[in-house]
Amino acid sequence: MSYYFNKTIKGTFEEVIDKVTIGLKEEGFGILTEIDVTATLKEKLDVNFKKYKILGACNPPYAYQALQAEDKIGVMLPCNVIVQEIEVGVIEVAAVNPMASMKAVENEKLNKVAEEITVKLEKIIKKL
Repeated sequence: MSYYFNKTIKGTFEEVIDKVTIGLKEEGFGILTEIDVTATLKEKLDVNFKKYKILGACNPPYAYQALQAEDKIGVMLPCNVIVQEIEVGVIEVAAVNPMASMKAVENEKLNKVAEEITVKLEKIIKKL
């Protein structure tokens, strides 16, 4: 089991960010954080890096269920989705695999939540 699932699609970086954001919203996720890795690396290290963003996505009802089952699960939240430009017009989207992440947590109560979130994230990626 891989720790992520991904898809490579054609389009501009900005178009794909918009599609991912819409897909997340349709499945009940909001974006809590958006880290522009490219800009951060330029500012902090003065290096040029490909277009790369990390979207911190959260589905509040599932986050609440997970927190009720395991109060330390917050260290693994939110669900990260990356968007990176492989080459001009070729963009990769990858999302964390919650089922793989939850293997590190020994709490069977989290399995159902992880399974349902995995299905939602896979659906979003496949639909792109």
